Amino acid sequence: MTSAAPATVNTEQAPSSFEMSCFCFKQWLKSSGPYLNLLGIIGFIFFWYLFTERLKLPWFNKLPGPVEVYKEWVSDDPAYGISLYTPEYYHHILISIWRVLQAFFLATVLGVPVGLFMGWKKTFKDYTFPLLETLRPIPMLAWVPLSILMWPGREASIIFLTFLGSFFATVLNTLLGVESIDEVYFRAANSLGAKPKHVFFKIILPGSLPFIFTGLQISMGFAWFSLVAGEMLAGEYGLGYLIWNSFIMVQYPVIVIAMVTLGVIGWLSSAIIRVVGDRLMQWKVREAA
Repeated sequence: MTSAAPATVNTEQAPSSFEMSCFCFKQWLKSSGPYLNLLGIIGFIFFWYLFTERLKLPWFNKLPGPVEVYKEWVSDDPAYGISLYTPEYYHHILISIWRVLQAFFLATVLGVPVGLFMGWKKTFKDYTFPLLETLRPIPMLAWVPLSILMWPGREASIIFLTFLGSFFATVLNTLLGVESIDEVYFRAANSLGAKPKHVFFKIILPGSLPFIFTGLQISMGFAWFSLVAGEMLAGEYGLGYLIWNSFIMVQYPVIVIAMVTLGVIGWLSSAIIRVVGDRLMQWKVREAA
């Protein structure tokens, strides 16, 4: 009497999200992308140094060079009062970050649902889309007088201006995400008797997530852009105020310091959104891997 062969058990487990993220990061380091990115930054600094401090071209004679900016930035006793060692520098940064976080949170909480419902319900889109497209092209600076009139205090008006730039980008990218979902999924759900809430949470929301997070990255960039415009005109603190006040006070190295700080923080903000998006969309990470 022969005994049956024991069944084989597959002990392999699907890689965790952390392992997939590490794998993608290693693959990115092996590619030429990060080194070309670094080379581009070095090249920009080189030409900046060449035009302003070596050749001293007439178009750039008033601009501070990278060496001058660097010395001011890392100085224990900065000539213009702003460096890595001054508390005022970090105060401006924290004020700007707090304003952007408030505006971005409001834009996300309001913009994502509006975009989802605009893509899901045609009637709702017919009501709201013309108004959205009418308001969206209006520049942020044009909103400044109305924001000061509508909102008491400078802080609320700055956050409102920052919110506007972020809101429109969030809504439009979310709407595009819903409209990009294949109609086959909706027909299949209806044929299986799915309820509207199931269609929303099982098809619309996950299907539009890639576009939502792309929109949030764009939205974060618009938030910083709008924040600077608001702080320049109505702020007392923040990086935008620091840029404008330094221009008035003829403190040109401080302008560059604030601009570079803005760029780095904005890049980090978008990177954090990308990481969160990868955590929520592991199927996209596995697809890329």
